[in-house]
Amino acid sequence: MSCKKIIAIDGPAAAGKSTIAQKIAGCLGYVYIDTGAMFRALTLKALNSGLALEDEAGIKRLLGDTQIKLTEEKKVYLDGEEVTDAIRSPEVSRNVSLVASYKAVRDEMKARQIQYASNNPVVMDGRDIGTAVLPHADVKIFMTATVDVRAQRRYQENLKRNIPSDLEVLKKEIKDRDELDSTREHAPLVKAADAIEIDTSQLTIEEAVDKILKIVKGGD
Repeated sequence: MSCKKIIAIDGPAAAGKSTIAQKIAGCLGYVYIDTGAMFRALTLKALNSGLALEDEAGIKRLLGDTQIKLTEEKKVYLDGEEVTDAIRSPEVSRNVSLVASYKAVRDEMKARQIQYASNNPVVMDGRDIGTAVLPHADVKIFMTATVDVRAQRRYQENLKRNIPSDLEVLKKEIKDRDELDSTREHAPLVKAADAIEIDTSQLTIEEAVDKILKIVKGGD
């Protein structure tokens, strides 16, 4: 059976979506779209500009004047400046859910994400890809993991980036973000009815990738 062209991977923070989605895209020769990086880039710009994050209208105007570029080399550019590591800072992580909750922001980002997928076979990960952005995706995956596992993963990621972290604080932040993402009014985090759920708590990256590739190729 031939591979599908559009793969949507949703799930909560630090479930392993980005790492696994990147590898799947690489295996298939597809374009990888990290939608979370797009919201993080906007959040970073808002923080750097001193704009109040509660100012939804201001955030909307800011996005209208914001260029976000994702490259095949997994780099993220904000208005021409590379921000790949900067968007992973604790401050951005704490505030991205609020920025991403605004309808005007989600609508504009959705339009940009659909454009990415319109001309390319893609693997796209986020919170609402299978439900709102690409509801007709050929394959939908909903990835989960326990809070403890996700916090440990984020902790290790931060260590690699030389970002000071406290494991207990990360657990609380992940729980808080789960609550915000799942209860927001517009395009909340929810498993699509036709998505296949995969708990990565006890899986290695390679095991999760193999499992999803079998699904994509029709072997599961």
